[in-house]
Amino acid sequence: MRRPLFLSAAVALLATALTAGCSSPGSGTASGAEEVKVALITSTSGPLASYGEQYLRGFEAGLDHATDGTGAVDGVEITVLKDDDGGDPAKGVSLAKKRIGQGVPIIAGSVVSGVATQIAPVAAQNKTLYISGPAATDALTGVNRYTFRSGRQTYQDVLTAKNILGGSKGKKVLVLAQDNAFGQANAAAVTSVLGTGGTTVSEVLAPPAATDLTPVASKVKAARPDMVFVAWAGDTAQSMWSTLDQQGVLDAATVVTGLDSRASYPVFGKAREKVTLLAHYVPGAADTPEAEAMRTYFKAKKWEEDLFTPDGFNAAQMVVEAVRAGGAEGDTDAMVKALEGFSFSGVKGPNTVRAADHALLQPTFQAQFTAEGAPRVARTFPAEQVAPAETRIG
Repeated sequence: MRRPLFLSAAVALLATALTAGCSSPGSGTASGAEEVKVALITSTSGPLASYGEQYLRGFEAGLDHATDGTGAVDGVEITVLKDDDGGDPAKGVSLAKKRIGQGVPIIAGSVVSGVATQIAPVAAQNKTLYISGPAATDALTGVNRYTFRSGRQTYQDVLTAKNILGGSKGKKVLVLAQDNAFGQANAAAVTSVLGTGGTTVSEVLAPPAATDLTPVASKVKAARPDMVFVAWAGDTAQSMWSTLDQQGVLDAATVVTGLDSRASYPVFGKAREKVTLLAHYVPGAADTPEAEAMRTYFKAKKWEEDLFTPDGFNAAQMVVEAVRAGGAEGDTDAMVKALEGFSFSGVKGPNTVRAADHALLQPTFQAQFTAEGAPRVARTFPAEQVAPAETRIG
């Protein structure tokens, strides 16, 4: 049984050099078999490296499942090339251009919104299919006809929070986030979704590199909000939560945030019982065939499912569908047409790529911690209940 082929950047370059006279990307290999190469560009170093690892593991399991363990679809082998963007947009763009120059017709990945938003226009300029990863910024939805997404977007997070909280009319909502693409997108989405009907929305954006968060927590408390929406990523999360608790913010307002990866569960500390959790995914949340396949694959690898493994699994399913349509020639237009309106069962449940703007419609969850410190699903919100506002491509 042939497995998906994963190559590091260095090995991929060597392979390209050795086979340049025998084959070309999207046409065939030295042995004569047809193949399509897929570049996975995401963080395996830097502040969000753990997210990138989750995504890559999910992709590997998803590709195994979607190809019945062969790593091929309709006789076309899918060769995966992995690149580390390190969370740096300039590096991500450079890697994308390198792979496009090598004739790679599909790019997938990035857990960093700032990287994904820079790769998307490069993909469009070169008519290359781009399936973004866990990067949550709403700016990717409808940005161009060649860009799709395999994960959720910020708008869906905020709609989940709205469904959890119910009415917020007449209340003061404050967004606490880092001053980067992810944080800014959350502030904009909260304003768009909750900032109507008499609800006032303000924001406190912290420098991403800040380690002393007392001044930030003091600003939040001084604003006297009724509700605080926290959007935070990275290794300062533990300090942020303990500081909010020390400053009395968690007792003075309803605090809503997204469930993070497994490593973050202890980070909440005493704040665990004081926050309301929205969740893109909760390990063990679903029992779809894809979820079971992922768990079987992970068990053999001695891996644990995590927050962003469904995004990688989705991406692999979308890549297989694209290759099925585009063939060994890597016909990008055929790939785009195949993915627009594509509905498929994923790890979390039913997914649909909205044809109008390429948003990925999917279920979301409300979670709560058990006494043992692990999260469980409290409520599931169907895809249509948390569907982002439709935009126009371009």
